[in-house]
Amino acid sequence: MSADFWAGYVSGAIGILVGNPLDIFKTQIQAGRVESKDLITDAAASDTGTPSKKYRRWTAFARGAAAPILGYGALNALLFVTYNRSLALLNTGGANERPERPPAWSIWTAGALGGLAIFFVSAPTETVKCRAQVSDPPQSSLSVVRELWKHGGIRGLYLGGGITSVRDAVGYGFYFWSYELSKRSLTSEDDTPNQQALKVLLCGGLAGVVTWASIFPLDVIKTRVQTWDLTTHRPATNAGNAAQPLLRTEQPAATIKHAMASRPSTFHIAREAYAAEGASVFFRGLGICSARAFIVNAVQWAVYEWMMKQLVH
Repeated sequence: MSADFWAGYVSGAIGILVGNPLDIFKTQIQAGRVESKDLITDAAASDTGTPSKKYRRWTAFARGAAAPILGYGALNALLFVTYNRSLALLNTGGANERPERPPAWSIWTAGALGGLAIFFVSAPTETVKCRAQVSDPPQSSLSVVRELWKHGGIRGLYLGGGITSVRDAVGYGFYFWSYELSKRSLTSEDDTPNQQALKVLLCGGLAGVVTWASIFPLDVIKTRVQTWDLTTHRPATNAGNAAQPLLRTEQPAATIKHAMASRPSTFHIAREAYAAEGASVFFRGLGICSARAFIVNAVQWAVYEWMMKQLVH
């Protein structure tokens, strides 16, 4: 296969390994399972030798990683191949001739096309990852896949597929746009190899932050849609009854199946979140996500650029 396929695959898998611990926190905050201050409490407890039960085992930081590692490598490979081919077609009319300095509009468009192309991998990967990260008691990615398939078939694996595709198209448009333009501004032919490496890390990190800042509300809604039955509560039947969780793993299969079938629309879930928690709910976890995005994408772009040099030359 082509060099950009393997460079994209390996860089995507490495990016997941680097960023998964912070991604767990981001998903749980977005889904409403924890608050940002809880992360500080857990970190302080860990420093004193008494970590909270929820994060006591280091393996907890790998929750939900199996699906992204397997899926995101393929996703990233498809993303970069589609982006490079689209950019070449938009600027030269040939799929194998990538221009040296393409205009900004074509970079964004090629990135958006790449985002749309990965839908078939991205949607189920995101669904499994998010549900594995917020499930209580913890579930493996394989258990989540089995449960979704059993009660929803192929449709169950694509929960939130519509909002995921919009998020990916917009996000990856800004992703490649911000990376290419920042790289043009910061790098020069006179840079030493060490300077080039540092600037690639910086440009990759900036691209990650810009991307997530542009689509974070969409990502919050996506997470809420994909974990709705794991995190929402039924309204109280009377004033004296506390709300009960809608879905837990010990519930009978019939209840789980009903929860899957009665899922509200994406718009309804977004409106419900806004009514309950205000506009701030759509930016919950942005700080953690920005930190994660900078680290992950700095590493990911550095690995991608290095592999392209090794495979092409």
